[in-house]
Amino acid sequence: MSRASTAAAPHPITDRVRQAMSVTLRHCEELLPEADWLFKLARSEATTTPLRIKLGLDPTAPDIHIGHTVVLDKLRQLQDLGHTVIFLIGDFTSMIGDPSGRNTTRPPLTREQIEANAKTYYAQASLVLDPEHTEIRYNSEWSDALGARGMIQLAAKHTLARMLERDDFTKRFRAGSPISIHELLYPLMQGYDSVALKSDLELGGTDQKFNLLVGRALQQEYGQEPQCILTMPLLEGLDGVEKMSKSKGNYIGITEPANDMFAKLLSISDELMWKYFRLLSHRPEAEIATLKAEVGGGRNPKDAKVQLAKEITARFHSAAAAAAAHDDFQRRAAGGVPDQIAEISAAGAPLAIGNLLKQAGLVPSTSEALRLIDQGGVRVDGSVVSDKGLKLPAGTYVVQVGKRKFARVTVSI
Repeated sequence: MSRASTAAAPHPITDRVRQAMSVTLRHCEELLPEADWLFKLARSEATTTPLRIKLGLDPTAPDIHIGHTVVLDKLRQLQDLGHTVIFLIGDFTSMIGDPSGRNTTRPPLTREQIEANAKTYYAQASLVLDPEHTEIRYNSEWSDALGARGMIQLAAKHTLARMLERDDFTKRFRAGSPISIHELLYPLMQGYDSVALKSDLELGGTDQKFNLLVGRALQQEYGQEPQCILTMPLLEGLDGVEKMSKSKGNYIGITEPANDMFAKLLSISDELMWKYFRLLSHRPEAEIATLKAEVGGGRNPKDAKVQLAKEITARFHSAAAAAAAHDDFQRRAAGGVPDQIAEISAAGAPLAIGNLLKQAGLVPSTSEALRLIDQGGVRVDGSVVSDKGLKLPAGTYVVQVGKRKFARVTVSI
């Protein structure tokens, strides 16, 4: 859509349009082009025609984490304004593997892995979106039908030079790192999704900007009005460094038990907490600003972190579950045992402490168990274990590793 087309068919900018624009821009990283989106909003208001707003997620893991909800929340806000939300599951593109932000080729998933992961995606996304007003689609619907001829015709609509403008491809090319041909197809296939769905706006993280722009370009090639793109900030994981990712182990799944979710939220740094408030909290911005000022004035930052943990845990569980998780965390911090802990059976009494911890799943290896014992990080029935050669006879024991890992282990002969 050119500026000429915008000027040729103006629509009134009403208060509702201004509100929709404000909702769109809140906490976003970039909206491109803003003038085109304002035009689309005004036209939609004038013609009472909902806009088509797309978010695509590849089911590369079985769970959605709270990093995904930054974009999902924005999608829900636009949905609540009356627009059509399309939740696209990339069952076809998952077989290619998104190269965004990668310095190596991403191993493609098998069809079986994709189908298993896709089963849970929409159910979990429905914890954020309004399922009754969400259009769910799978991009295999049109991508499988393209066939070899269609793929060649699609590839003819984009150049290799444009593809290599992509930052991660450029870095890998200059470093002599392999770039597989199939990776070049990924942005094209994601862009073709926008053509198939006649998308007005596509959302994604900042790492998706290139792919979203390809969609805009392909729509023009196919004679469609090009979509606008809206990128949202990426949320760092629990380590405060890498973006939240299940593969990096720094994530909080939205279906995790309430106690685990609460404890993980309390583990983030005081500095990162404010980004979590900005991107995840539904509190008014003025309220968050007041809270931040109070912490700056000497209030314990843990008080603010507890409020954040309670809010997020209540959203995906309940207020009662969040309160119970808080109580459980306080008991753990005071050295108490949680009400609900894993019940584990272990064989081989008398069982060496390292083997017991490994069998209980509390450590990945016996060497890690012995390292933790050296650090005073292992307790049995409340007592710190200092003897790495300890062997436990048949019986039942409450075993603790660190502050948060507990198990009731029954040792048999």
